[in-house]
Amino acid sequence: MKIGLVSYEFINNDIPFNMSQIERAMKCLQSKADFLCFGESFLQGFDSLNWNYGHDRQIAISQDSPIMQKLCSMTIQYGIDLLFGYIEKCGTSIYSSCAFIEKGKVIHNYRRISKGWKEYKISDEHYKEGKHTIEFLYQGQKLMIALCGDIWDFPAKFKTNGILIWPVYVNFTLEEWQAYEPEYAKQAFLVANRTLMVNSISKKPVSHGGAFVFANGKTRNKLPYGFEDIMIVEV
Repeated sequence: MKIGLVSYEFINNDIPFNMSQIERAMKCLQSKADFLCFGESFLQGFDSLNWNYGHDRQIAISQDSPIMQKLCSMTIQYGIDLLFGYIEKCGTSIYSSCAFIEKGKVIHNYRRISKGWKEYKISDEHYKEGKHTIEFLYQGQKLMIALCGDIWDFPAKFKTNGILIWPVYVNFTLEEWQAYEPEYAKQAFLVANRTLMVNSISKKPVSHGGAFVFANGKTRNKLPYGFEDIMIVEV
């Protein structure tokens, strides 16, 4: 199995641009990888919400929305599956979620269980966390998804003997990354022997992106910071 970790730029509140970035990566690796992974909240941008529910319910999308249907159709068109973070609307609730689309269908939808995605002191009851962490199979391989702070807040809930997929959004400086990268590798080892972590690039605020393979508490491979690229990981 070949997995593409995509460290591309997103623009907050610009779904058409962010979808074009997804399509760009799919065209680049058309039928050359099994699925592509994008970072946390990539579809709308991590800072797309302003915690006014009337505004934010227009930003979030549902699993049956035309946008999700378009992304599903793209997996058929380009022969490559997708995993990506997005702001999800379900009824009157909003979540930070991660969808996995296989051959035109959403086969897994994970909702972040840690609170760090939101301004929880000013957000209301509409902004919720998920309750469940579930392994799932893709082409016979066990996968577990966690989003950003989940592994720091609830590591025991994500223990797996499969592969951990860890989309994040963090805007550390390059100097901070030197200290934090080894810590992320060690934290991932509490959960899985092998972890694939992907971070997006943004300009406001500045995020240097990156993609990483962590194994046994060490960084085994990574993309350079600050450059749009895709790392292919064979498992």
